[in-house]
Amino acid sequence: MSTRDDAAGDGATSVLTPFRRTGHLAVPEVREMPKPPARWLPLIGPGIIAAGVGLSSGEFVLFPFIASQVGLVFVWAALVGVVTQYFVTMEIERYALATGETAVTGFSRFWPHWGLVFAILTYGANLWPGWATSSATLISFLTGGTPRYIAIGLLIAIGLILTLAPVVYVALEKIQMVKVAAVMLLLVVGAFAAITATAWQAVPTIVTEARFPAAELGFATLFGAMIFAGAGGGQNLVQSNWIRDKGFGMGTYVPRLQSPVTGEPEAVPSTGYVFTTEGPQGEENLRRWKGWWRFANVEQLSTFVAITVVSIFFTSLLAYSTVFGLEDLPNDIQFVRVEGEQLAEAVGDWFGVFFWIIGAFSLFGAALGITDYTSRMAADVLKTSYTKDADESKIYFWLTWGLVVIGCVVLLVGFDQPIALVVVSATVGGLMMTIYSALLIATNRKLLPAPLRVKGVRLALLVVAILVYGTATVLTMSQQLPKLFGQG
Repeated sequence: MSTRDDAAGDGATSVLTPFRRTGHLAVPEVREMPKPPARWLPLIGPGIIAAGVGLSSGEFVLFPFIASQVGLVFVWAALVGVVTQYFVTMEIERYALATGETAVTGFSRFWPHWGLVFAILTYGANLWPGWATSSATLISFLTGGTPRYIAIGLLIAIGLILTLAPVVYVALEKIQMVKVAAVMLLLVVGAFAAITATAWQAVPTIVTEARFPAAELGFATLFGAMIFAGAGGGQNLVQSNWIRDKGFGMGTYVPRLQSPVTGEPEAVPSTGYVFTTEGPQGEENLRRWKGWWRFANVEQLSTFVAITVVSIFFTSLLAYSTVFGLEDLPNDIQFVRVEGEQLAEAVGDWFGVFFWIIGAFSLFGAALGITDYTSRMAADVLKTSYTKDADESKIYFWLTWGLVVIGCVVLLVGFDQPIALVVVSATVGGLMMTIYSALLIATNRKLLPAPLRVKGVRLALLVVAILVYGTATVLTMSQQLPKLFGQG
């Protein structure tokens, strides 16, 4: 232990006891917990990013498609899925708030290669540029052209945005805020102009006729929609990176990820910080901790949870109003073409165009966020566990462009709708969520001091999440993979 830690007294010794050097991971430094924000509004942002990245094909395709087939009887599942993710995400944030380290770094304190496992799984799930292609397809509805080449242009734009912005988080936050505002505008206009009285009258059926219509749509499709409503997979894990860049809790001491081209990268430590919970300073630290914990919970509830649930509710109502009962609806992005045409016929051409524009921008924002969190997680893992002296910003730069180039190659060789990669992506996401929900119990009970540990209802909900995510993964694999191989 350093002289600085010795000077902090027995409280510092106590809080450092669970930590040990693992690979490149040194024992954290001891510092005071920063004061909680007196004004909350300037720090709102990570939850909006989570909502913005999560508002993608599930909200614009999957839940509306389900509503078009069976009505509103499955909308309840979105609330269940998002609330479950909320509690899992808050445990990811708990560790980052308390240490300034990402949750993945916490996992790596038990086994040094957990970070690499999650980085590889996240890359495996996101190599197929599905969201960029979906955005390009909607753009082609408006302008014509070949979606494949439009998608390549979008991927290059994503690379430029993420690697030329002086502070990556700031650029990402601004774009996602604009995206969320645009989606909310669409939904407000749609509520008055497109949602029919019949649809509003059917809203109570969300509760009174709630069911799991597996016979009509298949168990795996419905379970996947419920589990991955909003976010899912690697995105939840990177919430700890985003709140750290925003300066939440002990993340205040960690420099933000900046562009190696236009920014001024700082030396980023490979490990975080802890605070004592004993003595007079410990009492003050705990008081500050409670302020940060209260703020982080409210920020996620008022942004990610609220935005996602409202979006799924209104997009489902839009679909129910326009295409409920239509036969032979496609269950991919082409479904949005049919819905846009029906909206144009019901309201006016302007609204169909408006719907496609917002959808294209929304899916582009999702592609931007997915590229960021995939590269951000891998850069953090490589910097923290394997290349301690490397510049994380430069690692992020090359990983981002590597993902862009791979996406372009995938598109150029002709993989336009690879069912195999879609199934693999969903399965990998469920597997990741099962594993890291279990690891969160370990990190947040064994590494954090007693007053900060997860317990009670939140601990029980983590166990429920493990069971639900694990069941969803097994069922998806057992039902979908045989069909996939049967297709040759």
